[in-house]
Amino acid sequence: MENMFCFQCQESAGGKGCTRRGVCGKEPRVAALQDMLVWLSKGLGAHVAAVNGTDKPVSREIFELLIDNLFTTITNANFDEQAIADRVRRTVQVRNALPQPETITLPAAALWSRDSDSPSLDAMLEQAPSIGVLSTENEDIRSLRELVTYGLKGLAAYAHHAAVLGAFSEKLEAFLPRALAATLPDGPLGGLGADALTALALESGNMGVEAMALLDKANTSCFGKPQISKVDLGVGERPGILISGHDLRDLEMLLEQTMDSGVDVYTHSEMLPAHAYPAFKKYPHLRGNYGNAWWKQNEEFEAFNGPILMTTNCIIPPRDSYKGRLYTTGAVGWPGCPHIEADDRGHKDFSAIIKQAKGCAAPKALEEGDLTIGFAHDQVLALADKVIEAVNSGAIKKFVVMAGCDGRMKSRQYYADFAKALPGDAVILTAGCAKYKYNKLGLGDINGIPRVLDAGQCNDSYSLVVTALALKDAFGLDDVNKLPIVYNIAWYEQKAVIVLLALLALGVKNIHLGPTLPAFLSPAVARVLVENFGIAGIGTVEDDIRAFFG
Repeated sequence: MENMFCFQCQESAGGKGCTRRGVCGKEPRVAALQDMLVWLSKGLGAHVAAVNGTDKPVSREIFELLIDNLFTTITNANFDEQAIADRVRRTVQVRNALPQPETITLPAAALWSRDSDSPSLDAMLEQAPSIGVLSTENEDIRSLRELVTYGLKGLAAYAHHAAVLGAFSEKLEAFLPRALAATLPDGPLGGLGADALTALALESGNMGVEAMALLDKANTSCFGKPQISKVDLGVGERPGILISGHDLRDLEMLLEQTMDSGVDVYTHSEMLPAHAYPAFKKYPHLRGNYGNAWWKQNEEFEAFNGPILMTTNCIIPPRDSYKGRLYTTGAVGWPGCPHIEADDRGHKDFSAIIKQAKGCAAPKALEEGDLTIGFAHDQVLALADKVIEAVNSGAIKKFVVMAGCDGRMKSRQYYADFAKALPGDAVILTAGCAKYKYNKLGLGDINGIPRVLDAGQCNDSYSLVVTALALKDAFGLDDVNKLPIVYNIAWYEQKAVIVLLALLALGVKNIHLGPTLPAFLSPAVARVLVENFGIAGIGTVEDDIRAFFG
């Protein structure tokens, strides 16, 4: 298989789509298997909806299978074709075990491999070209189907993290199978037109808010409410384990198993916000944060010297110099790297990582100093009186939501330059790895309020929503769009898509999205977003500063 088509992330080749090999490193065979996994997940959703009804929660087993399937196909998550093929077979097995609906004609995605619970890899690769993105010929319908699909992938990632902590929502369990089925071209729920798909996109946004609120509650229930905290950026003299990704439960298990082992644990990229949770402060060997955003991991993982545990996206093709020290778990995978599975109780054995770490040199220092984090909604609301006073006095003129993702493209330097160019009376609200473009610039504070308020991971974007709505109420406004807030958001992958849909569903308008608008938005769909929601791209720093601040 030599060709593929994928345009789900911001780095899509030429701003149109990857056709020979993904910019992320994804090979055509892996892309084909991911297409099959998504297609069959939609078919499973359609089958469940036909048997169960469209408004009833699906079983927990099937819901967890669906969210894990979708999470596996997020950008920079899983590159292991064998692991993805195994997921395809598992999906077929679960679907084939369901009772057959007697009066409903199921879509093709729910009928493939009916006579075999273990389809061959060749059979998967043979089927894949006929069901990929380009199988939808109408570009506007294709655009809307993919907008919803990518939003559901992001929703699935948040739901997965909540499920790991034992948190579920019957609303999500009823919605997801129906929504997946509705993006198919056939079947009783599929074949939707543009208006119905647009409505489904906004409904997905509402369900995105539900998923983010669920995860926020799960995290704070398990680990406590984030506290304003300083995080060391230096290194110690002991060997270390570096943990990257977003899964806080994995971090907790690693910390438990490394107690008194002589090994320190360092966070990387999106794991930085873990240092703000009270539950993790009791571990003195949680040494600090090492490095920057995900895309710099080749250099940073090499310099770390010890083993690395990837708990979720974003993994990039590893160098041989550290590939033997790279472990994966959960939805993430790379061929040839050890993958650590959970047992029936959800427990993971990290002893192999710990053993390897003990024989490694201490990490090479990359930088010194510290970062202040922990400005989740509870902490910001605790400062509400101070914030309101600063706004009323004119000390703070505007808040700038600069959340989302970082990435490799040189055009993303815009966000660092934009932050530097902000007026001194502007405060940045951020979440996600986009913050690595400006969280080390030393932007200072306003009357003791830091000018970069870091709410945490992209998983914590809900905090920005809660903060904005609370400020709206505090100022006695009837519309969140009347707040002195501008939105200049960097996107990269599908979790950013569900955050965008969530903001639109909440009525937030005039969001600027960059460094480029999504390749999967057709001109007509992009025009609808511009006309109805004020979505816009970015320009030059000078022009955008002038537009936002006058």
